[in-house]
Amino acid sequence: MASFERDGAQIHYDDEGDGFPVLLIAPGGMRSANEVWNRTPWNPRAALADQFRLIGMDQRNAGRSTAPVAADDGWATYAADQLALLDHLGIDRCHLVGMCIGGPYIVGLLRAAPQRFTSAVVLQPVGIDDNRHVLEEMFDGWATDIAALHPEVDADGWRSFRSNMWDGEFVLTATLEQVTSIDTPTLLMQGDDVYHPTSTSRSLAERLPNVTFVERWKDDDVLDATDATISAFLAEHTP
Repeated sequence: MASFERDGAQIHYDDEGDGFPVLLIAPGGMRSANEVWNRTPWNPRAALADQFRLIGMDQRNAGRSTAPVAADDGWATYAADQLALLDHLGIDRCHLVGMCIGGPYIVGLLRAAPQRFTSAVVLQPVGIDDNRHVLEEMFDGWATDIAALHPEVDADGWRSFRSNMWDGEFVLTATLEQVTSIDTPTLLMQGDDVYHPTSTSRSLAERLPNVTFVERWKDDDVLDATDATISAFLAEHTP
């Protein structure tokens, strides 16, 4: 476990394995922390460490990471942390692997700095489809748990932050049209629940120009195939 500081944020991360680097962006919504991977159907920390160097972040104010909170925080705040971590480690290019909230984070990174990423694996991305209320409730639960640690932000500030994160549409960090310009090779594993709507995955699959789409990947009887598919995809796109 290690950490670095950026603009008052203390971002913790794990640096595991050896090989071409992979930035891991864990599931968990606002509580996205690297240890959450240990409770997922497919765990890159177990599956990939013998082939790749895995950089697993705790996002700000999740897991071991801390940071000030401001009314103008939003997706760009987190993207800046993610890119700053790569800069801190001297990593010019890497793969991306993310689940859940990692989907919007990855889409945002592929738009902001496509030259930094050789490929992306997106598992059951968060998206908007008549489910905004559950995403707002998820945010509110997280905010309530940490509010006492953040007297610098008032109730209006929390509402603004929540709005910046969850008032968008589709995959939140890009419009339907904007994702058509993302040409990074992407392996997309379908979502199938209220937080990870199937419609979001299918819309991404229809519009990303360089995508491989897998509908069924997390049932016990296909996990070996999932592991092989992801490993082969990353190997194919490793420089």
